[in-house]
Amino acid sequence: MAEAVLITTDDLEPAVRLRAAFEGQNLRVELLAPGESLDDALAEPILVVITGGLRERRARALIHAARERGRTPIIGLTEPTEPSSRDICRQLGIHECFPKPVDADEVALVGRRLVQRQELREITGIVGETAEMEEVLERIVQIAPVNSTVLVLGESGTGKELVARGIHALSPRRHRPFIAVNVAALPENLLESELFGHEKGSFTGATDRRKGFFELANGGSIFLDEIGEMPLSTQTKLLRVLEEREFRRVGGEESIRVDVRVIAATNREMRQEVEVGEFRRDLYHRLNVLRIDLPPLRARRDDVPRLIEGFIRQFSAEHERPFLGIDPEALEILVNYDWPGNVRELKNLIESMVVLAPGRVIRPEDIPPEVRHGRRETLLPVALARQNGPRDDGGRSSGTPPELEFILRALYDLRVDMEDLRREFEVYRARQRDPMAIPAAPNAYGAYQPIALGPPPMVDLASEPEPVREEGTVVFRPGKTMSDLEHEAINAALLHSRGNRRKAAEMLGIGERTLYRKLKEYGIET
Repeated sequence: MAEAVLITTDDLEPAVRLRAAFEGQNLRVELLAPGESLDDALAEPILVVITGGLRERRARALIHAARERGRTPIIGLTEPTEPSSRDICRQLGIHECFPKPVDADEVALVGRRLVQRQELREITGIVGETAEMEEVLERIVQIAPVNSTVLVLGESGTGKELVARGIHALSPRRHRPFIAVNVAALPENLLESELFGHEKGSFTGATDRRKGFFELANGGSIFLDEIGEMPLSTQTKLLRVLEEREFRRVGGEESIRVDVRVIAATNREMRQEVEVGEFRRDLYHRLNVLRIDLPPLRARRDDVPRLIEGFIRQFSAEHERPFLGIDPEALEILVNYDWPGNVRELKNLIESMVVLAPGRVIRPEDIPPEVRHGRRETLLPVALARQNGPRDDGGRSSGTPPELEFILRALYDLRVDMEDLRREFEVYRARQRDPMAIPAAPNAYGAYQPIALGPPPMVDLASEPEPVREEGTVVFRPGKTMSDLEHEAINAALLHSRGNRRKAAEMLGIGERTLYRKLKEYGIET
């Protein structure tokens, strides 16, 4: 079906002038006579212009029908006697309002911009009409046509991959490959091989020559997510690819030239990573040629209802489940919640609501308690330095100064030393009671309770004070499962490594891929 701007003829005089102005913008126009609905139009609406009677039943029906079609932009014309056009827009959910008499050319220019923005949202999948997201979309449009590297910064769940796909989709490379790589999900010993490929026999298990992601993305774009997790050894090789546009496979001698646009993303404060030596300064500047900062969801609350509306449509269709809607009070709770997991957390909640809908409108009591009461759990103490430090105007962490991080680190190490000393004293005290005792596992109080070779000594535990549990300490108590202990051990390792997954995996004696799977399993965010 052809697409067109639909203009109602409730007020014929401006409708005729607007038709000429929109056609001057090379947009097809169809007029809707009084009494006709969007379903009566011969074309699919890309913009609806309501010329009169905004508060009447027909206008409200047109606005509702436009929303049902996926947020079709709406322009309304208000009468001179009506109150502020901006207030009417906000009340009725109209994108733009113009008081009569209108400048037809101005309305057509604004209408064309709304159409282009909606097309961009459909291409990228980015939902948002706040000023913050309008700025992001504008940056995508500016950045897409060129070949410079791009660094996308934002908290987890803000949609960094959507931005990367949008840049690729609007670029001259859109018909070439787009390959997304999660750097943190690849073990360090395989990362270089996955990115650059390897020759047959270059290492144990390399039975054939294999192309890497850069070679497969030749002519297109490669998206390196969680670039801050990349080991320094691989950073050096990536820098060479960016500067020379060539690389060698693992175990290879031949230089391979590639034409690939690199888009990198991270939820870390990269300047801080550079200062503490976790990321190469020259690579950071090479990546940070063009930059997009994504705001957290709490910094654009007006977009929450639009996101909810879109997710409801998506999951109702996917799961073939009718959804009766959300009570206004419940919607207000969702809008006011801080969403530490950002859009990803909201999306998962709405999917569960659609699947588990109680057969009625969602009420406040149907919302999970942590969302309803606004509790925001901090999963890792390291968030003090990584996430919950000073924030800029956009709500993004501005990082912790290296001097303060050094002090915090020293305090933590001192706390660990004190905890080790306390445990050793517990073992010493137990041995004084029974020289035949063998240190084993911590008891219910967090102290090492030895296993005696003879009859266990009679110790009045009730008379002993319960040790104070320190952060980063894994404590066993009756009723805890192995999963609970594993969860706490991972948290402690991440705390000790300041959120560095590679170091945490080494401390735990597991592979990075296993750690990444465990993080997803327990819902731990770094």
